[in-house]
Amino acid sequence: MRITRIISAASLSLLLSIASVVYAQEPQDEKHRADKDNKHEQAKPDPQHSSQQRNDENKQQQHAQQQQRQNENKQQQHAQQRQDQDNRQEHAQQQQRHDQDKQQQHAQQQQQRNDDNKQQQHARQERNDQDNRQEHAQQQRSNDRPQRTEQHRVEQSAWQEHRSQHWDSDHRSWQQRGGYHGYRVPDDRYRGYFGPDHGFRIGVLPFEVVGGYPRFQYNGYWISAVDPWPEYWGDNWYDNDDVYVTYVDNGYYMYNRRYPDAGVAISISF
Repeated sequence: MRITRIISAASLSLLLSIASVVYAQEPQDEKHRADKDNKHEQAKPDPQHSSQQRNDENKQQQHAQQQQRQNENKQQQHAQQRQDQDNRQEHAQQQQRHDQDKQQQHAQQQQQRNDDNKQQQHARQERNDQDNRQEHAQQQRSNDRPQRTEQHRVEQSAWQEHRSQHWDSDHRSWQQRGGYHGYRVPDDRYRGYFGPDHGFRIGVLPFEVVGGYPRFQYNGYWISAVDPWPEYWGDNWYDNDDVYVTYVDNGYYMYNRRYPDAGVAISISF
Protein backbone atom coordinates (compact mmCIF):
# COMPACT_ATOMS: atom_id res chain seq x y z
CA MET A 1 0.00 0.00 0.00
CA ARG A 2 2.74 2.23 0.78
CA ILE A 3 4.41 1.36 -2.48
CA THR A 4 1.23 2.16 -4.32
CA ARG A 5 1.06 5.58 -2.76
CA ILE A 6 4.63 6.21 -3.62
CA ILE A 7 4.06 5.23 -7.23
CA SER A 8 0.96 7.36 -7.39
CA ALA A 9 2.80 10.30 -5.95
CA ALA A 10 5.61 9.84 -8.45
CA SER A 11 3.21 9.54 -11.31
CA LEU A 12 1.41 12.67 -10.23
CA SER A 13 4.63 14.53 -9.92
CA LEU A 14 5.67 13.41 -13.42
CA LEU A 15 2.37 14.47 -14.85
CA LEU A 16 2.67 17.85 -13.22
CA SER A 17 6.12 18.27 -14.62
CA ILE A 18 4.99 17.36 -18.12
CA ALA A 19 2.04 19.63 -17.81
CA SER A 20 4.25 22.41 -16.59
CA VAL A 21 6.59 21.93 -19.52
CA VAL A 22 3.73 21.83 -21.95
CA TYR A 23 2.18 24.90 -20.42
CA ALA A 24 5.49 26.68 -20.53
CA GLN A 25 6.03 25.65 -24.17
CA GLU A 26 2.68 26.84 -25.36
CA PRO A 27 3.36 30.56 -24.83
CA GLN A 28 6.66 30.27 -26.62
CA ASP A 29 5.03 28.49 -29.55
CA GLU A 30 2.32 31.08 -29.51
CA LYS A 31 4.93 33.85 -29.55
CA HIS A 32 6.81 32.09 -32.32
CA ARG A 33 3.66 31.81 -34.37
CA ALA A 34 2.91 35.46 -33.71
CA ASP A 35 6.40 36.51 -34.76
CA LYS A 36 6.12 34.38 -37.85
CA ASP A 37 2.76 35.87 -38.63
CA ASN A 38 4.18 39.38 -38.13
CA LYS A 39 7.08 38.65 -40.42
CA HIS A 40 4.71 37.23 -42.98
CA GLU A 41 2.51 40.25 -42.66
CA GLN A 42 5.56 42.51 -43.01
CA ALA A 43 6.70 40.53 -46.08
CA LYS A 44 3.35 41.11 -47.76
CA PRO A 45 3.34 44.22 -50.00
CA ASP A 46 1.39 47.16 -48.71
CA PRO A 47 -1.16 48.15 -51.41
CA GLN A 48 -1.24 51.73 -50.20
CA HIS A 49 2.56 51.93 -50.17
CA SER A 50 2.77 50.43 -53.70
CA SER A 51 0.21 52.90 -54.99
CA GLN A 52 2.10 55.80 -53.45
CA GLN A 53 5.33 54.54 -54.95
CA ARG A 54 3.72 54.29 -58.38
CA ASN A 55 2.34 57.79 -58.00
CA ASP A 56 5.78 59.05 -57.07
CA GLU A 57 7.29 57.33 -60.07
CA ASN A 58 4.62 58.76 -62.37
CA LYS A 59 5.20 62.20 -60.93
CA GLN A 60 8.95 61.83 -61.50
CA GLN A 61 8.35 60.69 -65.09
CA GLN A 62 5.91 63.51 -65.69
CA HIS A 63 8.36 65.98 -64.18
CA ALA A 64 11.18 64.57 -66.33
CA GLN A 65 9.01 64.75 -69.45
CA GLN A 66 7.89 68.25 -68.59
CA GLN A 67 11.50 69.27 -67.99
CA GLN A 68 12.50 67.71 -71.30
CA ARG A 69 9.71 69.54 -73.12
CA GLN A 70 10.74 72.80 -71.47
CA ASN A 71 14.34 72.23 -72.54
CA GLU A 72 13.23 71.43 -76.07
CA ASN A 73 11.05 74.54 -76.12
CA LYS A 74 13.96 76.63 -74.89
CA GLN A 75 16.22 75.15 -77.55
CA GLN A 76 13.60 75.85 -80.21
CA GLN A 77 13.18 79.38 -78.92
CA HIS A 78 16.96 79.91 -78.96
CA ALA A 79 17.17 78.46 -82.47
CA GLN A 80 14.30 80.70 -83.60
CA GLN A 81 15.98 83.71 -82.00
CA ARG A 82 19.24 82.91 -83.79
CA GLN A 83 17.34 82.46 -87.04
CA ASP A 84 15.56 85.77 -86.52
CA GLN A 85 18.88 87.44 -85.73
CA ASP A 86 20.46 85.93 -88.83
CA ASN A 87 17.48 87.08 -90.90
CA ARG A 88 17.77 90.59 -89.49
CA GLN A 89 21.50 90.66 -90.19
CA GLU A 90 20.96 89.36 -93.74
CA HIS A 91 18.21 91.92 -94.30
CA ALA A 92 20.47 94.66 -92.95
CA GLN A 93 23.29 93.53 -95.23
CA GLN A 94 20.94 93.39 -98.22
CA GLN A 95 19.66 96.85 -97.40
CA GLN A 96 23.21 98.12 -97.04
CA ARG A 97 24.20 96.59 -100.39
CA HIS A 98 21.07 98.02 -101.95
CA ASP A 99 21.86 101.47 -100.56
CA GLN A 100 25.45 101.20 -101.74
CA ASP A 101 24.29 100.11 -105.20
CA LYS A 102 21.88 103.03 -105.33
CA GLN A 103 24.60 105.44 -104.25
CA GLN A 104 27.03 103.99 -106.77
CA GLN A 105 24.40 104.09 -109.49
CA HIS A 106 23.55 107.65 -108.58
CA ALA A 107 27.23 108.59 -108.64
CA GLN A 108 27.68 106.90 -112.01
CA GLN A 109 24.63 108.65 -113.40
CA GLN A 110 25.87 111.95 -112.06
CA GLN A 111 29.30 111.30 -113.54
CA GLN A 112 27.70 110.32 -116.84
CA ARG A 113 25.66 113.52 -116.86
CA ASN A 114 28.77 115.52 -116.08
CA ASP A 115 30.67 113.74 -118.86
CA ASP A 116 27.78 114.29 -121.27
CA ASN A 117 27.67 117.95 -120.34
CA LYS A 118 31.41 118.26 -120.84
CA GLN A 119 31.19 116.49 -124.18
CA GLN A 120 28.32 118.71 -125.25
CA GLN A 121 30.22 121.80 -124.14
CA HIS A 122 33.32 120.53 -125.92
CA ALA A 123 31.30 119.79 -129.05
CA ARG A 124 29.73 123.24 -128.95
CA GLN A 125 33.15 124.79 -128.45
CA GLU A 126 34.51 122.73 -131.35
CA ARG A 127 31.65 123.85 -133.56
CA ASN A 128 32.20 127.45 -132.54
CA ASP A 129 35.91 127.14 -133.20
CA GLN A 130 35.26 125.46 -136.52
CA ASP A 131 32.77 128.14 -137.49
CA ASN A 132 35.30 130.79 -136.49
CA ARG A 133 38.03 129.05 -138.49
CA GLN A 134 35.77 128.75 -141.50
CA GLU A 135 34.76 132.38 -141.22
CA HIS A 136 38.40 133.37 -140.85
CA ALA A 137 39.38 131.20 -143.81
CA GLN A 138 36.65 132.75 -145.93
CA GLN A 139 37.82 136.20 -144.97
CA GLN A 140 41.41 135.20 -145.67
CA ARG A 141 40.47 133.76 -149.05
CA SER A 142 38.55 136.92 -149.81
CA ASN A 143 41.58 139.00 -148.86
CA ASP A 144 44.07 136.75 -150.66
CA ARG A 145 41.98 136.10 -153.75
CA PRO A 146 43.69 138.64 -155.97
CA GLN A 147 47.16 137.53 -154.86
CA ARG A 148 46.23 133.83 -154.99
CA THR A 149 44.75 134.24 -158.43
CA GLU A 150 47.98 135.75 -159.69
CA GLN A 151 50.08 133.06 -157.96
CA HIS A 152 47.88 130.31 -159.36
CA ARG A 153 48.24 131.73 -162.85
CA VAL A 154 52.05 131.79 -162.48
CA GLU A 155 52.06 128.25 -161.01
CA GLN A 156 49.83 126.89 -163.76
CA SER A 157 51.98 128.43 -166.46
CA ALA A 158 55.21 127.08 -164.90
CA TRP A 159 53.91 123.54 -164.52
CA GLN A 160 52.52 123.50 -168.04
CA GLU A 161 55.89 124.61 -169.45
CA HIS A 162 57.55 121.82 -167.47
CA ARG A 163 55.31 119.07 -168.86
CA SER A 164 57.00 116.17 -170.65
CA GLN A 165 56.17 115.20 -174.22
CA HIS A 166 57.75 111.75 -174.00
CA TRP A 167 58.26 110.72 -170.39
CA ASP A 168 60.32 107.61 -171.12
CA SER A 169 62.95 109.60 -173.02
CA ASP A 170 62.69 112.88 -171.07
CA HIS A 171 62.99 111.32 -167.60
CA ARG A 172 66.40 110.72 -166.03
CA SER A 173 67.02 109.04 -162.69
CA TRP A 174 69.55 110.30 -160.14
CA GLN A 175 71.79 107.43 -161.07
CA GLN A 176 71.76 108.62 -164.67
CA ARG A 177 72.47 112.12 -163.43
CA GLY A 178 75.58 110.96 -161.56
CA GLY A 179 73.98 110.67 -158.12
CA TYR A 180 72.19 112.97 -155.73
CA HIS A 181 74.40 115.65 -154.14
CA GLY A 182 71.78 117.96 -152.62
CA TYR A 183 70.52 118.44 -149.07
CA ARG A 184 69.73 115.33 -147.03
CA VAL A 185 66.70 115.48 -144.72
CA PRO A 186 67.48 114.28 -141.15
CA ASP A 187 66.02 110.87 -140.35
CA ASP A 188 63.62 112.09 -137.65
CA ARG A 189 62.23 114.80 -139.94
CA TYR A 190 62.02 112.34 -142.80
CA ARG A 191 60.00 109.86 -140.74
CA GLY A 192 57.64 112.63 -139.61
CA TYR A 193 56.89 114.30 -142.98
CA PHE A 194 58.15 112.17 -145.86
CA GLY A 195 57.42 108.78 -147.35
CA PRO A 196 54.27 107.16 -148.80
CA ASP A 197 52.31 107.75 -145.57
CA HIS A 198 52.66 111.55 -145.74
CA GLY A 199 50.74 112.84 -148.75
CA PHE A 200 49.99 116.50 -149.55
CA ARG A 201 48.82 118.75 -152.38
CA ILE A 202 51.14 121.24 -154.00
CA GLY A 203 48.45 123.77 -154.97
CA VAL A 204 48.03 125.07 -151.39
CA LEU A 205 51.77 125.51 -150.73
CA PRO A 206 54.05 128.51 -151.38
CA PHE A 207 55.28 128.36 -154.98
CA GLU A 208 57.93 130.04 -157.10
CA VAL A 209 60.04 129.50 -160.21
CA VAL A 210 63.86 129.52 -159.88
CA GLY A 211 66.14 129.07 -162.87
CA GLY A 212 63.23 127.99 -164.98
CA TYR A 213 62.33 125.17 -162.62
CA PRO A 214 59.15 125.23 -160.49
CA ARG A 215 59.57 124.68 -156.79
CA PHE A 216 57.31 124.68 -153.72
CA GLN A 217 57.85 124.86 -149.97
CA TYR A 218 56.85 121.87 -147.86
CA ASN A 219 57.39 121.78 -144.05
CA GLY A 220 60.21 124.28 -144.26
CA TYR A 221 61.99 122.61 -147.20
CA TRP A 222 62.08 123.90 -150.78
CA ILE A 223 61.45 121.10 -153.27
CA SER A 224 62.49 121.71 -156.88
CA ALA A 225 61.45 119.50 -159.80
CA VAL A 226 64.48 118.66 -161.98
CA ASP A 227 62.49 116.20 -164.09
CA PRO A 228 59.49 117.10 -166.23
CA TRP A 229 56.23 115.55 -165.11
CA PRO A 230 54.63 112.79 -167.23
CA GLU A 231 52.33 113.92 -170.01
CA TYR A 232 49.58 111.48 -168.94
CA TRP A 233 49.06 113.17 -165.58
CA GLY A 234 45.98 115.39 -165.35
CA ASP A 235 46.32 119.07 -166.33
CA ASN A 236 45.66 120.24 -162.78
CA TRP A 237 47.33 117.37 -160.90
CA TYR A 238 49.14 119.85 -158.59
CA ASP A 239 45.72 121.07 -157.35
CA ASN A 240 43.75 117.80 -157.41
CA ASP A 241 46.18 114.92 -156.73
CA ASP A 242 47.99 113.92 -153.54
CA VAL A 243 51.74 113.56 -153.92
CA TYR A 244 54.51 112.41 -151.55
CA VAL A 245 58.28 112.65 -151.47
CA THR A 246 60.43 109.58 -150.81
CA TYR A 247 64.11 108.63 -150.89
CA VAL A 248 64.76 105.65 -153.15
CA ASP A 249 67.63 104.47 -155.41
CA ASN A 250 70.06 106.96 -153.84
CA GLY A 251 67.93 110.03 -154.47
CA TYR A 252 64.69 111.92 -153.80
CA TYR A 253 61.63 111.45 -156.01
CA MET A 254 58.09 112.81 -156.02
CA TYR A 255 55.25 110.35 -156.69
CA ASN A 256 51.65 111.03 -157.65
CA ARG A 257 49.29 108.66 -155.80
CA ARG A 258 46.95 108.64 -158.77
CA TYR A 259 49.84 107.49 -161.01
CA PRO A 260 52.20 105.62 -158.66
CA ASP A 261 54.51 104.17 -161.36
CA ALA A 262 56.33 107.38 -162.28
CA GLY A 263 58.75 109.09 -159.91
CA VAL A 264 59.80 112.67 -160.75
CA ALA A 265 63.39 113.43 -159.70
CA ILE A 266 63.52 116.35 -157.26
CA SER A 267 66.11 118.31 -155.31
CA ILE A 268 65.64 119.47 -151.71
CA SER A 269 67.09 122.62 -150.17
CA PHE A 270 66.64 124.13 -146.73
